[in-house]
Amino acid sequence: MSTVELTKDNFDQIVSENDFVLIDFWASWCGPCRQFAPVFEAASERHEDLVFAKVDTEAQQELAAAFEIRSIPTLMIVRDRVAVFAQPGALPEAALEDLIGQARALDMDEVRKSVAEAQAGGQK
Repeated sequence: MSTVELTKDNFDQIVSENDFVLIDFWASWCGPCRQFAPVFEAASERHEDLVFAKVDTEAQQELAAAFEIRSIPTLMIVRDRVAVFAQPGALPEAALEDLIGQARALDMDEVRKSVAEAQAGGQK
C-alpha cells in the first residue's frame, strides 16, 4: 500500500477511520527525512493492513504545530485514536519493524486505562 498524504483537512478522518496509523512528519529539504522515506515506503509494502501516512511539515504547518513537532523526521503511531509513540529521528529498517511489532502487541484497553488515570491525576 502506498503512503497517504495527510493534511489538516483529512487528518481526523484518516485517523478515526483506521485502527493503526504510522505518521511520518517530514520536509523536502530535510536530509534525514529523504533517507528515511524509502525505509518507511518499504515498510508500507510489507504491512498492507496498516495505514502509512506522511505530513509535509512545510505545507501543513498547522498540523505540525498541533503535534508540537520540533524536529524532523518524527515518527508517530496512532492506535485506536491514541498516540502510542512519537519520537524524532530516522529509524533503520530493523528498528522500524521492531517498533511496529511492539505497537501491534499493545493491549489498547490497558493503554486507554493508563491515559485515563494520567488525565485524572493531572486534574487533582
